[in-house]
This record gives sequence, C-alpha cells and structure tokens, in this order.
Amino acid sequence: MTDINSVTTLTREGDIAVVTLNSPPVNALSANVREGLTEAFNQAIASDAAAIVLICDGRTFIAGADISEFGKAMTGPMLPEVIETIENSTKPVVAAIHGTALGGGLEVALGCNYRVAVPSAKLGLPEVNLGLLPGAGGTQRLPRVVGVEKALEMITSGKPVGAKQAAEMGLVDEVVAEGQLREQAVAFARKVVAEGRPLKKVRENDEKLAPARGHPEAFEAFRKANARKFRGFLAPEYCIRAVEAAVNQPFEQGIQTERQLFMELMMSPQSAAQRYYFFAERAAAKIPDVPEDTATRPIKKVGVLGAGTMGGGIAMNFANAGIPVTIVEVKQEALDRGLGVIRKNYERTASRGGLTAEQVEQRMSLLTGSLDMNDFADVDLVIEAVFERMDIKKDVFGKLDAICKPGAILATNTSYLNVDDIAAMTSRPQDVLGLHFFSPANVMRLLEIVRGEKTSKDVIATAMKLGKQINKVAVLVGVAHGFVGNRMLARRQEQAQGLILEGAMPWDVDKVLYDFGMPMGPFAMGDLAGLDLGWVKEESRGETIRDVLCEMDRRGQKTGAGFYDYDENRNPRPSPVTEQIIRDFMAKKGVEPRQITDDEILDRNILPMINEGAKILEEGKAIRASDIDVVWVNGYGWPVYRGGPMFYADQLGLANVVAKLKEYEARYGAAFKPAALLEKLAAEGRRFADLDKAS
Repeated sequence: MTDINSVTTLTREGDIAVVTLNSPPVNALSANVREGLTEAFNQAIASDAAAIVLICDGRTFIAGADISEFGKAMTGPMLPEVIETIENSTKPVVAAIHGTALGGGLEVALGCNYRVAVPSAKLGLPEVNLGLLPGAGGTQRLPRVVGVEKALEMITSGKPVGAKQAAEMGLVDEVVAEGQLREQAVAFARKVVAEGRPLKKVRENDEKLAPARGHPEAFEAFRKANARKFRGFLAPEYCIRAVEAAVNQPFEQGIQTERQLFMELMMSPQSAAQRYYFFAERAAAKIPDVPEDTATRPIKKVGVLGAGTMGGGIAMNFANAGIPVTIVEVKQEALDRGLGVIRKNYERTASRGGLTAEQVEQRMSLLTGSLDMNDFADVDLVIEAVFERMDIKKDVFGKLDAICKPGAILATNTSYLNVDDIAAMTSRPQDVLGLHFFSPANVMRLLEIVRGEKTSKDVIATAMKLGKQINKVAVLVGVAHGFVGNRMLARRQEQAQGLILEGAMPWDVDKVLYDFGMPMGPFAMGDLAGLDLGWVKEESRGETIRDVLCEMDRRGQKTGAGFYDYDENRNPRPSPVTEQIIRDFMAKKGVEPRQITDDEILDRNILPMINEGAKILEEGKAIRASDIDVVWVNGYGWPVYRGGPMFYADQLGLANVVAKLKEYEARYGAAFKPAALLEKLAAEGRRFADLDKAS
C-alpha cells in the first residue's frame, strides 16, 4: 500500500490498481482530495497495473465539491484537471460507487471509463440548488451517456437517481451486491481487461446527442413544460444552455461554454443567496445552549387532538415516518371525515406513483381514531390542533395534564397564542412547547418549534430530532404573538390592506409580490385560504373590505369569488365588484385614489417585514437572522434565490433600508420607525450576517 497523502491511498489487487479516498465525512473534493487523486492516478497509470478502480472509504462515494472553498482562492489542481487526468488514463478506469455520487463526485465518475454501483447508491448533479450548474464537464458528459432529455431532467431538477434507474439510463454499467463493492468492482475491471474492451471516453461518444442536433424545438418544449417551476431562477436556464452547447458544439468548445456560464452564475446574487441558504438551513439545527449530545426522549407513539385539516396533516407526518398515531375527535362524523381525507390524500399520491397500494394501507394502519381523550394515556407526545382560541386551548391542556403519563411531551399547534400561558395550565410546564406546523401540514416543510420559558432542554432536543425524522425543517423560536413567521407576515398584511385604500388594487399588490418571486400575493393567498377564516357572521358589521366580501358570500376560491372572480377551473381575474367595494370604502373615508408605483408597493410590503425581523432579533425570539430566513423560505414561499428577508436586507444594504424606512415613516407614521438594532447595524456599516457570525 502507498499512502499518497492523508486522504488517498494506492494499493494493488493483483493486476488491478485500487485508488481509495478517505476524507470524512463525505469525501468532498477539497484541495487535499484533488491533489491526492491526481497523484494516485499518475502513479497508477505509470505502473504495470492492467486497470484502475476508484473507490471511497466511509459512508459514501464523493458527495460533491467542498463548498467551504467557494469564494476563496483555489489551491491545488482544479477539478476539471483531475477529471482530465482520469479520462486520459491509458488503462481502463472503473468508478466503484456507494452512498452518493453527487455534483463533482458524479463528474469524477463520468471521467472514468466505467461505473459500477451498489443498489442503494444514488447519483446526481444537484448544483442547481446552489444557483449553479455542474462546472467540471457534467453538462457535457451526462447527455452523452444518458441522452439529452434525461440529462436535462437530472441537471435542472438536481434530483439524484437510484442505481437501478441509473443502470437503465446507461449511467451505471453494472449494479453489484451490497457489501461486496470492492471485490466486484475489481472483478468487473478484470472482465474489462479480459474481454479487451476499448478505452471508451465519455467525451468521444456523440451517439446520444445526435437526435437533438438540429432540433432546437426540443429545448424550447422543455423550457415551456417547466416554465412555472423555473420561474425567477437563473440556474435552470443556464443549465439548459450548457446542454444545448453539448449538442451543438465540439466537446472542448462546450466545456468552455459550460465554464463561462458557471462563472456567470457563481458571481450572481442568486447563487450567493442559494449558497447562503444552504448553510442557513444547517445552522438552524444547532441550538447554542442545547448540546448535540443532549439526551432525547423516545417518541414511539403520538397523539393528535383534532382530525381537521391541520390535525389530519400533522398525523400523516408521523405515519409517514412509521410512528403510530392516535387521533381524537369530539364527534364520530368529524373523525370519519378526517380519516377519510387522510386516505384520499394517500390514494391521490399513490395514483401518481408516489406510493404503492400496500404502503397506503400500511400508513393507514398506523392511525387509530378515537372519541376519548383518555386514549392519550400511553402516548409519548400529544399535539393539539383545535380551534385557535386561548380559552379552548387552556381547557384542553388542563385535561391533557391529567391524562398523559409523566414524561409525555405536550405540544400546541397554535399559530399565534402565548405558549407560556398554555403551559401554565399544567403541572409540567417543562414538558410543554409549541409545534407550529404550516398548512397543508403533510406538505409544508417548515416546523416552528416554540420554546416556552420553562421548556426543558431535553424536550427541545427531542423536538428538533423529531422534526428531522418527519422530514421537516425545524427552527427554534421564542414566545411572541405570531412567533417569527406570522409576526412578520402581519406587518406585510397591514401594508397590503393600507395600499388598497390609497389607490392600488389587490391585483396590483399581488402582481408586484409575484414578480418579486413569491408564489402568490396576500390577496390571492387570502382567497386560497378562505376569507371567512376567523370571520364570525353574527359579529360582522361591514367594517372592513373582508367583512363586506364575506357578507356577500364572496369567501374566496371555494365560493368562486373573493377579492378575485374565479372561473370553473379556479383561474382568477380582477373583479369589478371588489374594485367598487374598495372605491366605496375610500369615498366614505374621504380618500382620493392616487397612482402608486410598483416600487412603493414592494417597499411597503417588504421593508416592514425586515424591520420586524430586526425587532425579533433584538428580543431574542430567533437565534439567528438566518433562522428567520429559513422560516420564510420554507413556510411562506420566499424565493430561495433571494435568500430570505434578512439576507435580502443585507444585499440592499442596511443603511439603504434605514433611509427608506425613515422616508416612509415621515409619510405614513410609526409603522415604519426603524428598529434600534437595524439603526445600530446600519450606523456601524454592519450586516445581519455579522450577528450570525458572532453568535
């Protein structure tokens, strides 16, 4: 055995040279790895070995670039040079893949002559998720192996494929037995030598590009089919252009085009935002005063109180993770309806190929319906999802305290209410916290974990771990009205409502926010959720535009009209009825409509959110500015290519944010008064990101 460097070794299995990487945790392509690979291959090529196998120790093959190097001066050989060394080998090279071959890892494998993988392996090019494209030949080599259509799908989605699918696509030459990767990869290499197979280089194979050559309409059709998904993002379009270059240009020229497009993306604000977000999501999992080795409580059975939209969606998360759930409702009819909706959701997923019929039944078997709260006596965690009223929630928690076993965690799914007041109704406030799921709870990834004043650290650790187990992005927040997400949303809603009483129409406001990158604006969102949420007919006095709309039975999409009018397919169009209601309100208030610019609409929706975020940080209700951004990306559809409201503020420059707030404060009053923290950071020339580095 020859130690090439601290992460690379070169050994022999008879006539086969074996290059082994071992750079925990994921064999990322750091400078050290790139140097080790280059030297190991140079030595193996110069030796009398008949073929070379590239394999990795640890839990995975090469899982991608070392993104901690992004933005820094590169040292050692560049990845394209490493791949060129491998590809120009005078001996056959076999990549032996387990775990994941992602990004640069798959690009390295594509530089090899052959690829073998164990069944559990996954292969992909996820760079698009960082606002980038594969920059070491991935866009040029992958379509030569799997064809243009599949390459476009893989590169623009960033989704990996399993070994079996990869073999069907031609990306993997042979699927080998789990636990026997080294032996079988060496055997495959010997077979290649024995059969005298040619030294095939991916770069020289144009066969699968030919059908797309001279057919630009194929690329246009792909763009059109994915226009909604790609809206606002630069990287998918650049990925498509790079694959077009693979089809229409010689390999070397295509590589140059890929590199140029890669560098443009690397320098773009979008990629900066997406790379920032990548780290922000990982940082959110770290709680400074709750060490990673904090003991957690076992959660083997969960109770959910309420089988409505939220309760049913919450229960599905646990069933999906294989955790039994007891769902309690007050009436049999409501329970049957709730369980029926869950089954329909699963069956809809199955009809699209997301689940098998067997998996549907397996998940439904984990759900037990009941009308008796005493059936929560043996659960490890209970989550109430009842009506958003403090008196009801207090009553529920008093009962749960008496029923649930010692050590059981009691959680409220409240969106706004004070968790400490709810916990005070129990004899165990240390076991109480908020688990704020977002609707639809079985789809939305965000989980705000609300830390009460007395919530114990092991309960927080358990909740954070559980969040990951049920495939949520968990963010720890403090007790405040609306916590983080809804507290900031309220500031936006206030301005949106104000704008339509000054001259902007709901569709004007919505269009600006949609064009900014949000999935929909506040009025379209209201129509989708239902304008009658929280509206009480008997108490309505026509005092707001929403009141009048609801009184007219214009309650949103479900009634065919709300702020918008809807056709039979729920497509919205501006409503003359709504416009007249707004004009009448303005006339009553003596307001003369004025022209409001798109810039003002954007400022007045976004700046108060940023300002509220600064107050949240001042009060310690969020650990980091980046946590706020994770909440908004996952819970409210903030475009990830803008990083989140706090990152966006940093990009605008906090001095500019303060100046604009003061300008609006002079015109519209205290709602725009800059937060003290925001003014302080701006005066010091600092950013929100600087607070995160200091924490």
